Amino acid sequence: MVASLNGGHDSQYKFLIYGRTGWIGGLLGKLCAEQGISYEYGAGRLENRAQIQEDIDRVKPTHVFNAAGVTGRPNVDWCESHKVETIRANVVGTLTLADVCKQNNLLLVNYATGCIFEYDEAHPLGSGIGFKEEDTPNFFGSYYSRTKAMVEELLKEFDNVCTLRVRMPITGDLTTPRNFITKITRYEKVVNIPNSMTILDELLPISIEMGKRNLRGIWNFTNPGVVSHNEILEMYKKYVDPNFTYKNFTLEEQAKVIVAARSNNELDASKLQKEFPEMLSIKDSLIKYVFEPNKKVNTF
Repeated sequence: MVASLNGGHDSQYKFLIYGRTGWIGGLLGKLCAEQGISYEYGAGRLENRAQIQEDIDRVKPTHVFNAAGVTGRPNVDWCESHKVETIRANVVGTLTLADVCKQNNLLLVNYATGCIFEYDEAHPLGSGIGFKEEDTPNFFGSYYSRTKAMVEELLKEFDNVCTLRVRMPITGDLTTPRNFITKITRYEKVVNIPNSMTILDELLPISIEMGKRNLRGIWNFTNPGVVSHNEILEMYKKYVDPNFTYKNFTLEEQAKVIVAARSNNELDASKLQKEFPEMLSIKDSLIKYVFEPNKKVNTF
């Protein structure tokens, strides 16, 4: 993880974070510790208003960060057979948290998903035309994505919410099973489609800065540009394991081994890049934050 964008300690901030047991929630806590930001994890269930209010009364936060919710284990197929649990966490819980924060005049930074779009005639694969923040979701192939699209639409009415559309999150820790790269290196076969992705090592510190800047509304929270599965796995071979091999299959073949369809898209990251012009493109960020630190072979 990288250090504070501002450097030093930020004693004027106190963050209340939801998602202690989650991947992003855990990384957020580590970042706050590195930056000297005071933080506590919420103890309440998101769908329980009284428990959320108790957390706020106890912690007295300046900002609330929500990295809680269900994505399904081992993957989003879980949500197809656990629809009520998915609604409770991803819709009822998120809306309750946003509403309680609104009543307490608190900014909520909400880690959402960009897996609510798929390439279409107006945004063809390979065109470089990405979906913008104001575009209406067009991917409903998984119940997980449907609930995320529902809640994003409703959260638009809350002027105290900063919605960050995360996609296929990646870190330099190639041991964690939630890492997109770790996942695809373990798959028997992968599809080869360019996608927008989020390098958490670079963008999570930016999300903290977004909270400090009091930014609101919807943001495509991905590095600029797209990268394909094969391009990532070729980088993996070049930097980490020259003996690594992989196989491709088509979307039609993939559909036979998954329950829910998967989203493939490019998000337009120009709004985020305008706010943070130092942000790297997806391929440059992959090399800097993932593959250079994990370099095990001579790449020359």
